[in-house]
Amino acid sequence: MKLHADLRLPATVASAELAWTPSPLPGVERRLLERDGEEAARATSVVRYAPGSAFSPHTHGAGEEFLVLEGVFSDETGDFPAGFYVRNPPGSRHTPSSAPGATIFVKLRQMPPQEAEAVRIDTRDPALWRETGDGVAEAVLFAAPWEEAALVRLPPGHEGAPRAWPGGVEIFVIAGEIAVEGRRLAAGTWLRRPPGTTLGLSSGPGARLYRKSGHLG
Repeated sequence: MKLHADLRLPATVASAELAWTPSPLPGVERRLLERDGEEAARATSVVRYAPGSAFSPHTHGAGEEFLVLEGVFSDETGDFPAGFYVRNPPGSRHTPSSAPGATIFVKLRQMPPQEAEAVRIDTRDPALWRETGDGVAEAVLFAAPWEEAALVRLPPGHEGAPRAWPGGVEIFVIAGEIAVEGRRLAAGTWLRRPPGTTLGLSSGPGARLYRKSGHLG
């Protein structure tokens, strides 16, 4: 399957408008945002676990990154409630499950082989966050020569100046609403812009975002 697979092209997907599609295992459903491959694919998705559901043990050949949006996600390394950010490096193996149910934003097979450390971050910790001006706050979750991942909080009425992204940028709207290129994007919207993009974000009601940058160059 190829879905928004050409990383040289911009993409915008309102995930809340997509139907849930079943995964190979009962109780686990997905909304596909980008995909290049079949079941073992480079992919970005919103995944929903029904209460009591589990995925079979599997290895992440090129890594896995996810943010828990709702509920509690579990595996052998712990229980991760909404707000947790997790990176499982290439070659890692686990058995995901959720007793109460969970929804996660997940990226698969998008890490270079030199990434070797697991990451577990509770983004609700106030110590992670720093003010960057004009009421905007950021929490850097991962930074390496090949990419940066962060959460961003925009205050109500935010009008951001255009910013250049030499290595491209990707945004997922966790909560609230943003306006980009004249379009209003609600919670659940994912966008990807290629290297060389200049992008300005505004938000009337305020918003909370996941942002990844530098990884498309």
